[in-house]
Amino acid sequence: MFRSLLMLPLLLILAACQSTQVQRDFDPERDFSAYRTWSWKEPALQYLPDDPRIKSDLTEERIRSAVSEQLDQRGLRQAQSGAQPDLLVQTWFLVDERSQQYTTSSIGAWGGPWHGFWGGPTITDTRTIHYQVGTLQLDMYDADDGKLVWRGSAEQVLRDDPGSPQERAGMFRETVNKVLSQYPPR
Repeated sequence: MFRSLLMLPLLLILAACQSTQVQRDFDPERDFSAYRTWSWKEPALQYLPDDPRIKSDLTEERIRSAVSEQLDQRGLRQAQSGAQPDLLVQTWFLVDERSQQYTTSSIGAWGGPWHGFWGGPTITDTRTIHYQVGTLQLDMYDADDGKLVWRGSAEQVLRDDPGSPQERAGMFRETVNKVLSQYPPR
């Protein structure tokens, strides 16, 4: 039982890893209010690694749909076919394998509260946890000069069971919403 209590901090640390970490960067010299339309910069979605377990038409459609929906909510309209957009948008879906080691130590003891405790050996337990981290990165390029003007990304630990198709689509919508939560920059 005492050993189980020592695992509690490890579980709390892993729970903290479940949160989404969002990062953003942008060109402060750009007037983002001038950007009104956008189009995909092909390839619209790139994968790293280029692994068929990650890369699929279904994943691409979910990400494209989530990005289109969120850009629309922020006042950016997808340019009509053949029209010159203000921004070109490209996304990346990156999956990294990571691991962390956790060490816990406990001191064994014998005896009881009536006659006192006697010391015992120190027990050290080291565990390695392997997990995958997914990063969804969204890049926006000025269509006139082709330069990157805005980048946002969200990183989070991937679940072993990604859920139903509806849950996957919802996860991508939520992630893209977090990435674009501070667009346009102020």
